[in-house]
Parts: sequence; structure tokens; C-alpha cells
Amino acid sequence: MQKTKHIAIALLVTFAALFLSKPAQAAAMPQAGMQAPGFTLPDQAGDKISLKQFRGKWVVLYFYLKDLTPGCSIEAHNFQRDLDKYKAENAVILGISVDSAASHKIFAEKDGLHFDLLADTTHAVSEEYGSLMTFMGHVMSERNTFLIDPKGVIRKVYVKVNPITHSGNVLADLAKLEK
Repeated sequence: MQKTKHIAIALLVTFAALFLSKPAQAAAMPQAGMQAPGFTLPDQAGDKISLKQFRGKWVVLYFYLKDLTPGCSIEAHNFQRDLDKYKAENAVILGISVDSAASHKIFAEKDGLHFDLLADTTHAVSEEYGSLMTFMGHVMSERNTFLIDPKGVIRKVYVKVNPITHSGNVLADLAKLEK
């Protein structure tokens, strides 16, 4: 009985390590009030997109786990549903994951997404934003969002968001911050 208990504990520890581990080199997450780290990444069409090209606009920079997965699809659909509301607030949506531009293209076309999905295949941007994790041995972007003001300053950080309610929460905060 004692041996079975030890095996169960060992399996639980191994399971937790696989599911909850983060790479040791993960950077600290930027916080509200800090200048947003700059980057240039390819979008789903292969075009280079830089954060600095959106100066003068609000940027919803959201990191997500993987293209074509249920939670990430829900989150993306809600941003797409609310896209006109974001445009009315002078805001753009930028989604980032470690998937390739080709994978993003399939995701955008299949799900009717009309905002930029950026391919962080080197993991550098996800790491710089403290949004890199390992899940079952695979490196992925973690579901975090940064609301960046028109001057490039992070105004709000959302950690491990609920994909169902997230877009509405960001819109509500954006409306408050613009006043």
C-alpha cells in the first residue's frame, strides 16, 4: 500500500512538472507603466509587422497557446466579433503565438479572422513579454494580454485570461482608460 502511495505521488509530481513548468530562462513580465518592448514579426500573410507602426493607436497585444484549438478559437472569435468596437476606440488587435505564419494563415482563413496573427517561431517576443511556457513538453505562448496606449506604454496587463469574457473586459478597460 505504501509503495502504491509513493508511485502515485511520483506520478503526480511528474504530471505537474509537465503541465505547469516554465522554461528557466523566462523573462519577467512587463508591467503597467512600462514602455512596451518593441518587436517585428511576420503575420499570417508573411508581411513584417512592428509594434512601432501602431504608434498613435491603442494596441491589444494578446498571446495565445495554439492555432485552431477550442479556447484560442473562442478568444479569437470574440476579438473578431468586437473588431468594429475596437476600431471605434482607435485600437488594433495583434495576436501572437509560437505557431508559424502558415499555421496562422489557415487559422485566420478557417475562422474568418481579420486582424494580424503574428508568428513568434523563435519564442523571443513571448519570452520578452513573460508569456512563454511549456505544456506537455511543448513550448507555447501563455494566454496573457497587454493593453498598450498610443505612446507605446503598457496600461493594463491581463494574466491567464478567460477566453470567453476577455474581449469584453478589454473593451471595458479601454473605455475607462481613454477618459
